[in-house]
Amino acid sequence: MQRIPGGRSTALSRLQAGVLASTLAAGLVGAPAFAADLDVAGRRVPEQLSAGSHALVLNGAGVRTKIVVKVYVASLYVTTKSHDAAALINSTEPRRIRLQLLRDVDSKSLDEALQEGLRDNTPKAELAAMKAPADQLAGMMADIGALKEGDVVDLDFDARGVTGSHNGKQRGRIDSPDFARALLRVWLGEKPAQASLKKALLGN
Repeated sequence: MQRIPGGRSTALSRLQAGVLASTLAAGLVGAPAFAADLDVAGRRVPEQLSAGSHALVLNGAGVRTKIVVKVYVASLYVTTKSHDAAALINSTEPRRIRLQLLRDVDSKSLDEALQEGLRDNTPKAELAAMKAPADQLAGMMADIGALKEGDVVDLDFDARGVTGSHNGKQRGRIDSPDFARALLRVWLGEKPAQASLKKALLGN
């Protein structure tokens, strides 16, 4: 058997190396793995993203379907996952609704759908008081113009209101906490745009 200085054998060195490798491997087994992105209707849905300085995690994602036509993939990002729609609507933490278009859509049609969702989930008196921010939303959608398949619309909610972006470019800001909550109810309210989509966004 070959000897190394100090009388230790190479066999012993190999044994020590093997123990070290096994220990490292065991440690890696218990280490947290990076979550893989999801594929929803052919669109990549990240498990994590950032909104400003805030790290957000995917709460849930699903497909908005109109009759039999797939319109967009919607995903909800939050700081802490929750299955409670009311808690998510009323939270003051950053949240993001991301819409990934599955077909060409006139932004006016998208705005009309959002305005319908607002009417369905907001008492008339409250809705009347929200005319100015609702008009701002319509202006934001008009500024975007035609939406193409593959486009991404982000709605970022915080304690003060909501910011809209199109393909990474900010298109407008609505400073109204009440309106921000009302807009979230389009997807998470008692009369959501699509019940199955609400369930998916809540991670159920």
